[in-house]
Amino acid sequence: MNLGRWWRRSWARIAPSRRLRLIEGDSLPSTLPRRDLVLAREDGEDWCVGFRCPCGCRRPIELLVIPEAKPRWDVEVDEDGAASLTPSVWLKVGCRSHFWLKRGRVVWCE
Repeated sequence: MNLGRWWRRSWARIAPSRRLRLIEGDSLPSTLPRRDLVLAREDGEDWCVGFRCPCGCRRPIELLVIPEAKPRWDVEVDEDGAASLTPSVWLKVGCRSHFWLKRGRVVWCE
């Protein structure tokens, strides 16, 4: 494992939990927070969740959460405000990151 990958994985275990921020509307803002997730909600219906790739490439990731979407993700928030996503996020192009977000922490797939 190279030093950069080791550092990202180590930081993911000790960094503050990623939190969920709600915005009103059916689309994400043009600028996403550095660590947190943004959930776009319009009229009580969740549309999508967005965040920056945790590998460090800063690529914006947008995942649909509406029931009709395929593929779609589920977002859960615990009592401390930490977010979880299911299923895993696997980027097939670019940095090719594959990870879970569990209780605000990035869990990398090997």
